[in-house]
Amino acid sequence: MNPESVKDVVKEKYGQAAVRARAGAGNSCCGGAGASEGCGDPITSNLYDAGQEGEVPDLALKASLGCGNPTALAELKAGETVLDLGSGGGIDVLLSARRVGPSGRAFGLDMTDEMLSVAEENKRKSGLENVTFLKGEIENIPLPDNSIDVIISNCVINLSGDKDRVLREAFRVLKPGGRFAISDVVVRGDVPSAIRKSMELWVGCVAGALRDSEYVAKLQGAGFERIGIEDTRVYSLEDARTFLTAEGLDVDALARQVEGTFVSAFVRATKPGGQGCCGPECCS
Repeated sequence: MNPESVKDVVKEKYGQAAVRARAGAGNSCCGGAGASEGCGDPITSNLYDAGQEGEVPDLALKASLGCGNPTALAELKAGETVLDLGSGGGIDVLLSARRVGPSGRAFGLDMTDEMLSVAEENKRKSGLENVTFLKGEIENIPLPDNSIDVIISNCVINLSGDKDRVLREAFRVLKPGGRFAISDVVVRGDVPSAIRKSMELWVGCVAGALRDSEYVAKLQGAGFERIGIEDTRVYSLEDARTFLTAEGLDVDALARQVEGTFVSAFVRATKPGGQGCCGPECCS
């Protein structure tokens, strides 16, 4: 599938998800009407604790389609400027805005009109004034060079058809010493192509999750350093059983090839050039 086709599919699915969220329905990873409970629950559920859920409007939770909780892991500080790539209904932007406080700022970038409308409604309900939602593509970030302290994202970069461009853009807009701190789907090890495609469709709707080694290489190629990938949730064969069975695959026969290979991970990296310590791994 070429990058433009991927983009069209993502727009359609996430537009549908926004409509369902407004109607009061929860969402699942696959983002389509009739998505099975087996598909949605293991990926998008139980990502935020009760305290965080209480900090955002209910519509923000209903519109959430992530696979992790980057705001809990990014160690945001008061006064920082944060950018969420593929911000959807805005849940991670709103949580980030509270953490950086009135002296900081949180931007959300999304290309889907329906999701941006939901995000603006959630902003109004939250009462937060240090939030800005932008329309655009994560391959072409509409912000100046060296303007962002922290980039977060929640299970979106795997959906891009041009990940190298996304990472170069992220590097461009980060300040020297700025942090890349995202949640995403990652593949560990080798998976036969037919199985990989079906599992990726289950995990992220559009095939595209990178192997962990590929992710590291692409981040290095974009100029990042201090790169780390930490598993936050491992998807079991049982998690995907309903979906794969519907695809006509013999689930039990796939166990050894698939079990534990697809994971949600927290991906960290730093843009060189900052002053002082930029994270626990660089402090002595």
